[in-house]
Amino acid sequence: MELIFVLLMCLAGGSASSAREWAHHGAPMFADLTVQEMKNVRNYLHGIPEMKLTHARNKALKKNSILLMELHLPKKHQALKALDRGQARPPRQARVIVQFGNQTKPNITEYIVSPMPFPMSHIVKTFKGDKPVRFESRPITSVEYGHLEDKLKTIAEKAHKLLFETTGGFSYSNCSDRCLTFSDIAPRGLGPGERRTWIMLQKFVEGYFIHPIGFEVLINHQDLDPEKWTVEKVWYNSMYFDSVEELQEKYESGEIEKIKLPDHDNEDFFSTYVPRGHSNTPTNIHGPKLVEPQGHRYHIDHNFVEYAGWSFAYRVRSSAGLQVFDLRFNGERIAYEISLQEAVAFYAGDTPAAMQTKYIDAGWAMGSSTYELAPGIDCPEIASFIDLYHYFDTDKPVLHKNALCVFEMTTAMPLRRHFNSDFDGGYNFFGGLENTVLVMRTTSTVYNYDYIWDFLFYQNGVVEVKVSATGYIHATFFTPNGLQYGSKVYNYVLGNLHTHLVHYKVDLDISGQKNSFESIDLKYVNFTNPWSPKNFIVQSKLHRTEHKTERSAAFRFGKKFPRYVHFYNPNEKNKWGHQKGYRIQFNSHAHSVLPRGWREETGISWSRYPLAVTLHKESETTSSSIYTQNDPWEPVVSFEDFISNEDIVNQDLVAWVTVGFLHVPHSEDIPNTATPGNTVGFFLRPFNFFDEDPSLASRSTVIVRPGKDGKPKIQRWTPEVVGHCVTDKPFFYNGTYAGV
Repeated sequence: MELIFVLLMCLAGGSASSAREWAHHGAPMFADLTVQEMKNVRNYLHGIPEMKLTHARNKALKKNSILLMELHLPKKHQALKALDRGQARPPRQARVIVQFGNQTKPNITEYIVSPMPFPMSHIVKTFKGDKPVRFESRPITSVEYGHLEDKLKTIAEKAHKLLFETTGGFSYSNCSDRCLTFSDIAPRGLGPGERRTWIMLQKFVEGYFIHPIGFEVLINHQDLDPEKWTVEKVWYNSMYFDSVEELQEKYESGEIEKIKLPDHDNEDFFSTYVPRGHSNTPTNIHGPKLVEPQGHRYHIDHNFVEYAGWSFAYRVRSSAGLQVFDLRFNGERIAYEISLQEAVAFYAGDTPAAMQTKYIDAGWAMGSSTYELAPGIDCPEIASFIDLYHYFDTDKPVLHKNALCVFEMTTAMPLRRHFNSDFDGGYNFFGGLENTVLVMRTTSTVYNYDYIWDFLFYQNGVVEVKVSATGYIHATFFTPNGLQYGSKVYNYVLGNLHTHLVHYKVDLDISGQKNSFESIDLKYVNFTNPWSPKNFIVQSKLHRTEHKTERSAAFRFGKKFPRYVHFYNPNEKNKWGHQKGYRIQFNSHAHSVLPRGWREETGISWSRYPLAVTLHKESETTSSSIYTQNDPWEPVVSFEDFISNEDIVNQDLVAWVTVGFLHVPHSEDIPNTATPGNTVGFFLRPFNFFDEDPSLASRSTVIVRPGKDGKPKIQRWTPEVVGHCVTDKPFFYNGTYAGV
C-alpha cells in the first residue's frame, strides 16, 4: 500500500510539474507583438506593390495605409495542444487593419499576416456572416484630426469677434496663453455611411474638458478631400443656425443674446489639481506605504505570471485592452480567457453635443491609451512596471513606458479569522490569515475619462475583475433645461448624466472544456413541524435551474437576476460528491442605456444582458469591434447574433458579463471623478471546486492558544519579525478580556 501511495504521489507531482511547464511553454502564444515583429509586418506589407501602401502620417486622406496592428490569437483547439500536451505552439500571427482610401471605392480590409517573426503570407480576415466594413466606420486618425483643426481655424476666424467677446479674450489661433481647443463627439452621424461630427469648443486650460464656452458646430467630413468639408449646423446660446455666417450676422445685429463668461484669471483655476481649502493632514510626513520585507513573492517571465498557486499569461490588446489567458490554480485550468471587450458611456443633455454623445471606446483604440503609471499613485512603488508597445495610427511601434504594473498587496483585512471565546474572560484559540493578493493593473485614458483596469488573484482561489472610473467628466455648456440631464457643477458648466457599461468575455474551463450552467435561487417551503405537529415550519430551500440553451441563459436587464450563477463540470466531482464549479458574483449597478433596437443600441446589443452564456465559437471571439463607434447602426459584430437555441449542456461555454453604473455628476466631481463608489466588476468564486479552502496552503497563518502557564503560545510558519521597514517587534497577542 505504501508503495502504491508513493507512486501515486510521484505521478501527481509529475502531472503538476508538466502542467506548469506546459503553461509556461504556451504563454508566448498570447504575448503581444514584439517591436521587431511589428516592424517586420510593416515592411512585409509595404513591400507588396499592389497594396500601394504609404505612411499613415502622410497628410493625404486618399491613401492606403496601415491603421492598426496587433496579435491575432491562435484558435483555441490549437492552443490547447500546446497548453495541455506540450506540443509545438502554432505559428504566431498578426492582425492588421489597412485603410484603402486611394481607390474608386475606398474600403477597410483586415489581414492575418504570418508567420511571426518573419512574415511571408497574408489572407483576408472576415467577420461573421462576411459583413463588410464601411469605410466611414473607421476610427479618426491624427491626420484627419489635423484637417479638422484646419477647418475649425477657418470657422473660428469667421466667428472671431463672437468667440473673443464670449470668452474674455480667447481665440482659436494666434492666441499664446488664451487659446481655444475642442472635443469631438461620436457617433459621427445619425445613420450608416455618414461622417458628420459635432464639435464643441473649450478653453485650452488645465482640465479643458470642463471649460465649454457654449459654441458647438456640426462638420460633415465624409469626403476624402478636406476642401469639400462643410458646416451643417452651429449651436450658440441654445439656438441653432445653418451657418457660421448666419450666427455672426445675428450676433452683430443684436438678434441673439450675447454670452459673457466669467473672467479667465479668476475662474479657470477650478479644473486644476492644485490643492486648495483647509487640510488637517500633516504635510511634513508621508502616509503609509506598501513594503516587501524580503522582496517579491511572485514571478514574471515575459508575459507569464506565477503567484501563490496561480499562473496565467496576459496581453494588452491595442484595440480593447487587458486580457488574461490560461488561468490556472495549482496547475488546474479555471479559465481559458478573461478579457476586456468594450466600454461605453452613453450621455444625455440639452446641447447637440450632449445629446449625441454615445462613446464606444474600442472605437478609439482604448487598449492603446495605456499611458505611463505613476509609482506611489497609480501603483505602489514596490510594483513591477512593464513597458507596452502599440501600433495604432502610426508608422512605427510606439513605446508606452511603465504602462502595466504587477504587485502584491495586503488588503488590511484578514482573509479569514476567528476568536474562540471561553466566555469566561479568556479564549480557547485565535486563528487568522492575512489577506494578500496579486494585482495586475493598467489604465486607459480615453480623452477625458481614465479607466483603471484590475485583475486580483486571491489565495483562496478567487479572482476579482474590476474597473474604476476617474478623470474628468464630459461636461457641456449649462442651460436651464440642462438640469433635467445633470447638475450644474460650475458657472456655465453642466455635468451630464451618463451610464458606464463594460463588457467582458469569460471563457471558463472548469476542470476541462465540457461544462454546464445552472442558476440557483431560493424557494419558500411550508411543512408541518416534525417535533411540534401543531405548528408549521417556513424556510428556504435551494431551487436549481439547469439552462440547456443559449437563449435560456441570456438574462435581460430589467428582469429578475438569479441569486447564484454557477458553471460546473458535470463529469468531475470533489471529495464530497459535488460537481466541481465556479460561480460569477456581480459587483455592479448596470442597466440598459437605450430601448432594445433603438438606433445606436443595435451596435451594443451585449448591453441588453448582465450575463449571457454561449457556446465557444471561433467566429464569435469578440463582442464588439473598433468600427462600432462610427457605425453602431449596422455593426460588423452583432452580439445578438451569438445567441440562439443551441445546446449548452456539457459543452465548451463562454460567459459574457456586463457591469457598470449610472453617473449623475455632482459638484464633488470637480475637478475629477473619484474612484470610491465608482468601481464595478465581478468575482469568480470557487463553488465546490476544491475539497476545502485552498488558502490553507499559506504559511502566513497565525494560531494562538493559551498555554498551561497562562501565557499565549503562538504558532506560525513565517519569520517572527517582519522586518525593520514594518516593525521590529515580534507578533504579540493576549486574547483575554476583563472588567475594569
